Amino acid sequence: MLKKKFIILFAITFSGIFFKNFAGATILNNSYKEVIDHVWQIVYRDFQDPSGKFKKSNWIKIRKEFLSRTYSDSNEAYDAIRDMLSNLDDSYTRFLEPKEFNQMRIDTSGELTGVGIQIVKDKESDDLIIISPIEGTPAFNAGIEARDKILSIDDISTEGMNIEDAVKLIRGQRGTKVKLEILRGSKSFFKVLSREKIEIKSVSSKVNQTKNGLLIGYLRIKQFNANASKETKDAITDLETKKVAGYVLDLRSNPGGLLESSIDISRHFINKGVIVSTVSKDGLKETKRGNGQALTKKPLVVLVNEGSASASEIVSGAIKDNKRGKLVGKKTFGKGLVQSMRTLVDGSGLTVTVAKYLTPNGTDINKSGIIPDIEVKMNINPILQREIGTRKDKQYRAGEKVLENIIKRNNQISEFNPNTKNLNAFLKIRKENKVFSLN
Repeated sequence: MLKKKFIILFAITFSGIFFKNFAGATILNNSYKEVIDHVWQIVYRDFQDPSGKFKKSNWIKIRKEFLSRTYSDSNEAYDAIRDMLSNLDDSYTRFLEPKEFNQMRIDTSGELTGVGIQIVKDKESDDLIIISPIEGTPAFNAGIEARDKILSIDDISTEGMNIEDAVKLIRGQRGTKVKLEILRGSKSFFKVLSREKIEIKSVSSKVNQTKNGLLIGYLRIKQFNANASKETKDAITDLETKKVAGYVLDLRSNPGGLLESSIDISRHFINKGVIVSTVSKDGLKETKRGNGQALTKKPLVVLVNEGSASASEIVSGAIKDNKRGKLVGKKTFGKGLVQSMRTLVDGSGLTVTVAKYLTPNGTDINKSGIIPDIEVKMNINPILQREIGTRKDKQYRAGEKVLENIIKRNNQISEFNPNTKNLNAFLKIRKENKVFSLN
């Protein structure tokens, strides 16, 4: 029995998990009913309802209804589970068949098989929505964007289709192709993508030099998987030896991942203070704080966009609320729920929402996202992957300028001697600080 615990912050095509067998599941004569009841028990005990409409009395009636039926095979039972879960107003609580569950376990290690998109089903519109393409994957290279809607998969309409069926159609043998019909705004178009097995390096880094000669440490985190924290630590340690003056942390189009990974990475930058609070269905609040072991105190700017979701929003919210740095870019996705993954009695799995999270200031960002300190649109014309994090990247360029201003302001303050009579210089610095604050 697996006991290791992972908390996930997105319940989509590829995600992090925690494994836990539920010993209290009712043992029934029909093994298919046992799986159904196992799912029911987990939801009854642990489900955190994001809509506020969940009633245990109704859920008890649902149990009686579904266990009164006869199931001749696992497919019927699995369909029943999905039908049962559709009564919950939560697109992130979903069932995975054994093969899907096993693939999800592999995904947490940083290896993904497919086209590199992460999707969620919008309960209100019933649309299949792409949270974000993963950088370096076929979907990313083909220009798929956050919030694109999938209208069809290989000419099969996605109307009424659940995530599990969509995943089955999108995934397939390596080297084969899948055709997606995409709706972006009011325009629809087709993209043919090759399926690949991709080993993702979570973090990339480099030193950029500004026009004024400042050395900037550029860090891009693509996903918060099990390796992300160590890779980030190694990158910061290396950049510190190169005497960078400050950091640009790029979380754009990062769909999230493991909760603990986002906390650890936040602690690399935040020495003390609240990082995130999680609130369970019973109102129990658990708060995570900095541990006094930040790797750098140098000025920081974080780049975010519409595809920055979940774990990315935890890091962004922690940095913003602690006034540790400035956020530059576009409003984030708005995913403020925490899921856990439970192993079911037959080897299948259940992703269930168990908590919501709040930023250090107590803000619930679910569906609303985080507004950056400085809002900057991306380039009108798409840029090449190799141009991300360069001066050809409009949002990076803006972030670098903001970082330069912070560094300049800090240098001016440190150089001011209060024992001199240079009052005009001091007032000028105060004025510049006030203008730059944007609070």
